[in-house]
Amino acid sequence: MTNFVEFRKIPRLSREIIITEKLDGTNAVIFNGEDGEFLVGKKSAWITPENDNHGFAKWAFANKQELHLLGPGYHFGEWWGQGIQRGYGLKEKRFSLFNVSRWGDSSIRPSCCHVVPTVCQGPFVDSTVNFALEMLSAGSIAAPGFQKPEGIVIFHTQSHYLFKKTFQFDDAGKGKDNLSCES
Repeated sequence: MTNFVEFRKIPRLSREIIITEKLDGTNAVIFNGEDGEFLVGKKSAWITPENDNHGFAKWAFANKQELHLLGPGYHFGEWWGQGIQRGYGLKEKRFSLFNVSRWGDSSIRPSCCHVVPTVCQGPFVDSTVNFALEMLSAGSIAAPGFQKPEGIVIFHTQSHYLFKKTFQFDDAGKGKDNLSCES
């Protein structure tokens, strides 16, 4: 007999959201195993200093001891700055962690790590999202003085889903067919 699969609960849309600046770099991950294992990755694979992604693995292994302070598990972020995508006018590269709720306090995260900036948080309503976009239209929070930020990431706290909204090509997506309520 086939196992019964229960329909999951549907989260309520009108709940808390945390909106952060979407950095235009390359996705990166640090993995700290319970047994001391240390792995470094990009969006789709593990990498090494010999098979690197914009120097992230080399940087991570150079900062391995400090990155162990992140604790066990997967720690996702953005590797961005000089020579990566927009560059943001920086003379260096930075690793910014995505989990602002956990790593927002600079006194508890490794000093070699940054965190994506929180633009605002509040209930999920269009005006909150529009306010965040308006705030960023004045320039990047992560790299003050840089005038062309990519957009925002919206974290819906009840559903644990991420959504993005970009200043350019937001309606187009990346070559996928868009669903529409207009038929």
